[in-house]
Order: sequence, then structure tokens, then C-alpha cells
Amino acid sequence: MDQFSALKAFCRVVEAGSFSAAAAEINVSHTVMSKQVRQLESQLGAQLLNRTTRRLALTEAGQTYYERARRILDELQDADLAVSRHHAIPRGTLRINAPMAFGTLDMGRWLPAFMARYPELKVDLVCNDRFVDLIEEGFDVAVRLARELPDSSLVARRLTTTATMLVASPAYLERRGAPACPEDLVRHNCLTYTLVPKPHEWTLTSPQGERTTVTVRGSFQANTGIALRSAALAGAGIATSASFIVHADLVRGDLVPVLPDYRLAPRDIYAVYPHNRHLSPKVRAFVDFASEVYRSAEWS
Repeated sequence: MDQFSALKAFCRVVEAGSFSAAAAEINVSHTVMSKQVRQLESQLGAQLLNRTTRRLALTEAGQTYYERARRILDELQDADLAVSRHHAIPRGTLRINAPMAFGTLDMGRWLPAFMARYPELKVDLVCNDRFVDLIEEGFDVAVRLARELPDSSLVARRLTTTATMLVASPAYLERRGAPACPEDLVRHNCLTYTLVPKPHEWTLTSPQGERTTVTVRGSFQANTGIALRSAALAGAGIATSASFIVHADLVRGDLVPVLPDYRLAPRDIYAVYPHNRHLSPKVRAFVDFASEVYRSAEWS
């Protein structure tokens, strides 16, 4: 058995979703593709795919093997590109990890233009708000929002900054009154974001540079800014939000700033990727394109 060919066949089947679709992509028979994967499973002594009449699903062993095999194939492709005359042409699959709100609300609007510029490139965008190990989980690049990045072996390129602001609906402020100073927040229903170290402590800086930390309370908290935005739009209370999440709502007047003369600490937005002497063309293309986009983002 040619293990390398079998490894490529296995990855192709996983990404295409079926043996038939994978076989059609390279113009071979379903039988040939299925035989290669069966031989690979036999050599490994483990089942990689659960097969039914309607669908394929990776086993736990298959998921682990796929993630590592995909990295091997991508690294081989990058090595080939590094020494070929086509080094500048991004191609293959680009796996991107991004925070849920940022990937959903912002990146989705410009990734189609990125793919149109690089038609030989496919994008696999995975959005979540947990910490992701790029190397272990097979991502090429991640977008991260942070006030300070931890020390790591990753390369980080700053793209832009997003302000953090307090917002509420006009209906809520009409009903409860607008706070005049940070201390007034203790009398309001405050909607808190739980994926920060101290979600119920809000620190605001006055125009004179004085900092005030207020311990807030409220009836709703969430681990995604999208849910906090929706709750604020529904008139539930005052929320902290990144500017990219609520920019359009502020323009329309569906939300309004609360304590607009005070500032909360902003967060920088970075593209991070593993250090590599020969940076992958697809990663370089993504980082350069994202830098172009965020030089002129309306909300930044």
C-alpha cells in the first residue's frame, strides 16, 4: 500500500463528505477511493470512519488522524511552494479560527472578497470563544481580541483596535433613566460578558484620566457579545460591547452610548500564526488582506 496516497485519499473523503464526491474530484472510481481508505485503516489497526448508507462520520481515532494528516499535507504543500516558481500563489485550504462575534458579524462580510481575489483558495472558518491551540488543532491562522497577548511562540500582527463601550436601548433609558456617572450603574440592570476575569467589575476612565471601578449587578450574563447585543436591543439593560458588534445599531439609533464621556479599556485585534521561516502563501495573503480591510474599518 502507498500510505501517502492513502493518507491523501482519506483527507479528500473527509473534506468532500463522501467516497463518491472525493472520487469524482480526482476522476477515479468510488471503489479505488474506498479501497485506499480500508487499507489505511487495516495498516493502522483502527477504524477511521463510521459508514452508513447516508453519511460518513469520523471516529475519535479518525478525527485525531485527520487533524495530523491535514497538517502533514499542508506543510508538504507549503514546502513545495517555498521552492517553486509559484510560491506567491495562495492555494489549498486555509483554516481560520476567530472569536464567535467577530467571525460571525465582521469577517463574514469581507471573506468573500478575499476568496474572489484568490480563487485557488478554500476557507474553513471556525468560530468559538475558547482558547485554541493552533498547532494541535490544525489551524493556519487565528484572529484574536486581547488587551495583552500572552507570551508564546506564535507570530502576532496587530490589525486594528476595537473600542469597548456601554450601550443601551432608548426605551430602557427612558424607563430607567440614563446614568450620569459611573457610580449610578449600581442602580441599573447591567448585562455582563462572562469570558473576562472579573465580569461584574467595570472600570471606566473619565476625560480627566481618573479611573473608577464599579461592581455591577444584573439579571442576564452571557459568554458571547452577540447575545448581550440582542438583550440590549430588547431593552433588558446596559451592556458592555465591542464597537464592531454595535456600530450599525448605534448608527440607526437602535442603541445609544451610555456615559459616552467615559472610556473602557479597548482591545487590540491580532492575526496570529505559527512561526515559520517560509511563511505559507495562503497565510501571508490572509494577513495582508485583513490588514487592508482594517485600515479603514468604520468602527475602528
